[in-house]
Amino acid sequence: MIDISSVTAAPEMFLTTSRLAASDRWDHFLARIGYKRSEHRLEPGLYALGKPTPDSRVFVTANYTLSFDALRAALDGMDGYILVLDTQGINVWCAAGKGTFGTDEIVHRVFATGLKKAVNHRKLILPQLGAPGVAAHEVKKRTGFKVEYGPVRAAELPEYLKTHKATPEMRRVQFTLRDRATLIPVEFVHVILPTLIVAIILYFLGGIVSSLAAVTAVLAGTVLFPILLPWLPTNNFSTKGFILGGLAVLPFALSVFIRHPDWNWYRQIGQALGFLLAMPAVTAFLTLNFTGSTTFTSRTGVRREMFAYIPAMAWTFAAGIVLNLVFVFVR
Repeated sequence: MIDISSVTAAPEMFLTTSRLAASDRWDHFLARIGYKRSEHRLEPGLYALGKPTPDSRVFVTANYTLSFDALRAALDGMDGYILVLDTQGINVWCAAGKGTFGTDEIVHRVFATGLKKAVNHRKLILPQLGAPGVAAHEVKKRTGFKVEYGPVRAAELPEYLKTHKATPEMRRVQFTLRDRATLIPVEFVHVILPTLIVAIILYFLGGIVSSLAAVTAVLAGTVLFPILLPWLPTNNFSTKGFILGGLAVLPFALSVFIRHPDWNWYRQIGQALGFLLAMPAVTAFLTLNFTGSTTFTSRTGVRREMFAYIPAMAWTFAAGIVLNLVFVFVR
C-alpha cells in the first residue's frame, strides 16, 4: 500500500499528438525484432493529447512505446489526457500479469501527476487487458477516480467512446494470423546466431543433411508454429511442438534410407531415430517459449506445462544427439 500523504502533486505535463513520426515507426520496427527490448519506453506521467480541457477524458496506458503509440494514434482528432504508468517498458497485458500495471501504480500516478487538479471529473478509462492487475474498487476508494474498462484493442476506442458500451466483439481477445505473424521476427532474431553456430558444427560432424535438419527444426518452432498454431492438434504447446517438429524433420529421417542404401539396417534406423528424437525436442522447446507471446495460455498453465514436458525434451534431445554421434563414428 502506498502512503499517498508523502506524494506531492507534480505540475509537469507532457505534450503529445496522434501523429506518429518516422522515429516512432523506426522504434516500432526495432521493438518488433527484439532489439534492446527493455529500452522501448517513455517517461511515466500525464500527457496532454491535443488541447484538452478539464472536462476531457483520461486514458491510462503503459510506458511501453508501442502501447502508448497505439493509444494516441487511435485517438486521432480527439483531445484528452493520457496517464502513463511506469510498467518498466512492458506492454499493458504482460505488465498487468506482473503487477506493474496495477492498483498501486495507478494510485501513485494519480497523485504524483496532480491529476485531480487537471480534470473536473473522476473517471479513468483503462484498456481491458489491464484488468487482471487492477482492483477497481481500491482505485476508487484511494483516489476517488472510477475505473472504466475500454475495449481490448485501442483501435476500437473511437467507436466505444460514442456510447461507452463495449460490444461482445470489443471484449473478445483475438489472436489472428496477422497478430501471430507479427511476433515471428522477435522470436526468430533471438535464435539466429546460435542456430548458425550449431548448423556449422553439425555440418562438419554429420554433413549437410544434419545441418539442414537443425535449421528446419528451429524454423518450424519460430516461423511455422505461430502460423499453424490454431490448427495443430493437442491442447498444449509442447506436444504441438513435438508433432510439428516430427513432421518437419521426417523427410530428413527418411532420407537416411535413400542416401545410404549400403548401410546396415541398424545404422540406418539409428540415425533416422536420431533425427526424430533430437530435432522435434528443439521445436517443442521453442514453441513452449512462445507461450509468453500468446493469448492461449495462463501463468499457471505455462508453469505446469514446463514441469511436465521440459524433462521429456531434454531426454529425447540427448538420446537423439547420442544416436547421431554414435552412428557418425561407428561404421
